[in-house]
Amino acid sequence: MKAYTIGYAITLVFGVLSSGVTAQCPFHKRMTEGGGQDAKLEQLEQYSVNDAGTQETTMFGTKINNTDSLKAGLRGPTLMEDFMMREKVMHFDHERIPERVVHARGVGAHGYFETYEDWSDLTAAKFLRTPGTKTPVFVRFSTVLGSKGSADTVRDVRGFATRFYTEEGLWDLVGNIIAPFFVQDAIKFPDLIHAGKPQPNTDVPQAGTAHETAYDFFASEPATIHTVLWALSGRGIPRSFRQVEGFGVHTFRLVNEEGKSVFAKFIWKPLQGLSNLVWDEAQKIAGKDSDFHRNDLYDAINRGDYPEYEFGVQIVQEEDEDKFDFDLLDPTKLIPESLVPFKPLGKMTLNRNVENFFSETEQVTFHLGHVVRGIGFTNDPLLQGRLFSYLDTQINRMGGVNYMQLPINRPINPVHNSQRDGQMQFNIFKGKVAYSPNGLQADTPSMVDAKDGGYIEYPEMVEGRKERGKSAKFFDHYSQAQLFWNSLTPPEQQQLVDGARFEIGKSKSLDVRKRMIEILNHVDNNLAVRVASGVGVEEPANKYKNSNQTSEGLSIDQYPKAKNIRTRTVAILTAPGTDTSDAKKMYDYLDKEGAYVQYVGLALGDQDGLNITQTYTTTASVLFDAAYVPGGKKAIETLMDNVSQFPYEEPLSFVLDTFRHGKPLAATGAGVELLKAARVKVPSSSKSYAEDKGVLVSSSSTSLEEPFKKALIQQRFWSRMPLDKNAK
Repeated sequence: MKAYTIGYAITLVFGVLSSGVTAQCPFHKRMTEGGGQDAKLEQLEQYSVNDAGTQETTMFGTKINNTDSLKAGLRGPTLMEDFMMREKVMHFDHERIPERVVHARGVGAHGYFETYEDWSDLTAAKFLRTPGTKTPVFVRFSTVLGSKGSADTVRDVRGFATRFYTEEGLWDLVGNIIAPFFVQDAIKFPDLIHAGKPQPNTDVPQAGTAHETAYDFFASEPATIHTVLWALSGRGIPRSFRQVEGFGVHTFRLVNEEGKSVFAKFIWKPLQGLSNLVWDEAQKIAGKDSDFHRNDLYDAINRGDYPEYEFGVQIVQEEDEDKFDFDLLDPTKLIPESLVPFKPLGKMTLNRNVENFFSETEQVTFHLGHVVRGIGFTNDPLLQGRLFSYLDTQINRMGGVNYMQLPINRPINPVHNSQRDGQMQFNIFKGKVAYSPNGLQADTPSMVDAKDGGYIEYPEMVEGRKERGKSAKFFDHYSQAQLFWNSLTPPEQQQLVDGARFEIGKSKSLDVRKRMIEILNHVDNNLAVRVASGVGVEEPANKYKNSNQTSEGLSIDQYPKAKNIRTRTVAILTAPGTDTSDAKKMYDYLDKEGAYVQYVGLALGDQDGLNITQTYTTTASVLFDAAYVPGGKKAIETLMDNVSQFPYEEPLSFVLDTFRHGKPLAATGAGVELLKAARVKVPSSSKSYAEDKGVLVSSSSTSLEEPFKKALIQQRFWSRMPLDKNAK
């Protein structure tokens, strides 16, 4: 690997600072020659270090001669003059930067975005105007409330932040996997987070809103209910980050070269389909694999199963701004896709994991104010506050203003300005000029007019008197929450009810629980009655009308399914005496189709020619999408011998939980007996039961291959999930 000096690397990135000649930057040259998807990778490579085969030195270059501290005698005190020990320990003491106040736990990946067509009619952004342009991206998925050490599968609205390294600068689209937001104004954001974070008197619970202060705030702030319902549904507990939508939350502006503006809502659509966990599953995964989502993303990319997301917009013309019964500037609202369809602009592919978590994922500094020409803001009061907050928090977290010089944060185009000094400034600026305008340096760096490539400011008319408050449409808190509830399938509604019972039921205050039931009653009486029955609150009367309106794009269950089973995880349950022929045939078939298959057995290693990679004590059904039980009478008898082999009934629990959580379950030969022992209703010859319920049995694995694949594409069989007695 080439070794570059810092000075040479700076020259590579910025060109010659004093000249301002962009053509000297090879990354800019690659962008203009069509190789843009590799530009960020090449730039990062200049800062990559491989210590293999080298000699250890101090940070100032002195070669280290021993790994022990310098002492006064081998059993004597350590000497303060040991500069090697002091440097190493002090560096360790300062290796952590403050974790993010929100979105502390995250996972990142590199990739590229490729635009489908020339969208010049919509925007002046150059990366959206040349079909086939590949723009480097970095994406960070995250949970919002938990600390860095919290579990992945908590109930959360989760962040979906994307950085586009365009040839015109950085664009950071910092959104969530849930379309609406809790509050309408940035001034209330600190209150929201203080209420949702661990309670200050006990510092519990971690990474969740299932506590009193959160629901006291939600009950006191009705604007939150739309987002609360999204979080309580399957949207709040996704199966993986590969199967989530992403939303820009706010209404933005797109401006073209002629200065024409349109309103835009940005959305990411996963080409792998949508999927969610059930709550029991999410809780168990938190104990079995707290890094479940992180490992899932890493593994898929390492195997070459690159996650893909279609990026698009919902467009509203300027003249149509006021035609809706909600305000486009209200971040607690979405634009229903039944009213304004999703328009795909291009596709993002995540194809490379980070080399170093801290240097890239932890040090990346997203900011909504990072925009390129052709993309602008609206007067959304939450967005306006975030434009201030993100810059302020990144400066605080990173310890100074020069964090944009870190490799992961650098744009790939040249940077020239008069900003100087500050902590960790490692550029060496030439010349005496650090201001603008100037005469000593021919008034450079010079300003660039919008018509020549400078940022386009949309000349929006602003009028009105100074006052606090909000427009009339902002006070409608329930219609879109009702729209969301109405658009869910009955099993999805049941999941939401179960989530609400759990979360609201954690509030010890009866007053909080009563007020939350009243909020839910505004949305739908049946919803409120079902939740009330589980949280010790009297069932409310039906006082508020439900318009029964629905919209496309809100139900996970009705989202288009993937066309294959790539990345689906399948457990094959075995024991000595398993029918290895059936086991191998199913393994080979699923593996060929792209599924991730593992043999689960009594002990790791070889078992009758099968490579056992998991045992019944090292894994569980919640870590898989489906399970298959091959035949073999001796093996099944062993797995059913609970007293001598499995005092905790792991194999039976594995089968039962697979069934309870609505996942595909298959068995051949004697394997069917394990299903029966786990109290699973085994289908007869009725084909419809197998298709509707996802429980497949046969005398041989070959006859199950295609039906099992079909079931894996379906992912969940919600018809197995019971609805409560009050469900309508």
